[in-house]
Amino acid sequence: MTDRIYLDNAATTRLRPKALEAMLPYLEGRFANPSAIYYEAREVKAAVAKAREQVAALINAEPSEIFFTSGGTEADNWALTGAFEKALKTGGTPHIVATAIEHHAVLETLKGLEKRGASVTYVKPDNSGIISPEAVIEAVRDETCLITVMTANNETGTIEPVGEIASYASERGILFHTDAVQAYGHIPLDVKELKADLISVSAHKMGGPKGVGALYIRKGSGIGSFIRGGQQERGLRAGTENTAGIAGFGAAALCAGTSLDEEAAITLAMRNKLEDGISERFPKARINGGANRLPGHVNVTFPGLDGESLLIYLDMNGIAASAGAACASGSL
Repeated sequence: MTDRIYLDNAATTRLRPKALEAMLPYLEGRFANPSAIYYEAREVKAAVAKAREQVAALINAEPSEIFFTSGGTEADNWALTGAFEKALKTGGTPHIVATAIEHHAVLETLKGLEKRGASVTYVKPDNSGIISPEAVIEAVRDETCLITVMTANNETGTIEPVGEIASYASERGILFHTDAVQAYGHIPLDVKELKADLISVSAHKMGGPKGVGALYIRKGSGIGSFIRGGQQERGLRAGTENTAGIAGFGAAALCAGTSLDEEAAITLAMRNKLEDGISERFPKARINGGANRLPGHVNVTFPGLDGESLLIYLDMNGIAASAGAACASGSL
């Protein structure tokens, strides 16, 4: 299997060596529950606090604004449900503006909220996959409680104008959420500049372990608890912390932050070389996603070819690739 070529890093990435190194102590000897009060527990709790600082630093957030979750899906669910439940307290029918190209974790959550009485407007992108800020603004109503627009699309890599949309939402007093799972650790993100209230991120898309993510909740946003039980995550997200995963997440965030520009340049050079080769050999092929994309995304249409058959052929020849998001495999 060592001679195979892996081209599905949008689905998940290889664990960074530093992340694995950070995880090992908490998979072996340091197994205490961080919620206890004795020395062994305090030692583990300190590791969680360190990782929280590392994850926060990558987006210039305060550590107290980072809440660990089981992944990006839970973070998305929490953000949307929290905004909806906050709006319910004020009465009326909560309205949400979203895009038609969000991750399934957002789209399926919105379907559930619609069954609970929410009204949702789905804004479509242009032919390049870009969401128009003007279209989002036109969709806003007096009862709009949340605008959610992904930072970068997980399939095409298209980077959306979230800064402009978030600024508008801030001026109107509307909560703004962005699913930054695909972008976190790959492009610069700064919560002070972005003015987002809620940001979903995940570890395994940027060299961290699977099963751990985080939700950035801006101070004063009024988002309540999501999983109820114990007092973990300052009473907002119950459940014993995944200490090993959190430690690995923190280490991966630190690595990404220290080499963000370098890794992006290397990845972009490889992407351009691959796209140039495809265009040269297959003149009818179309590169999707527009010019402003994440450095590592290549999304190609080959007119007249069946995607599933092409993927099987590539797999038989030692190349692992996908025709869409991993969470959507099995659906056309």
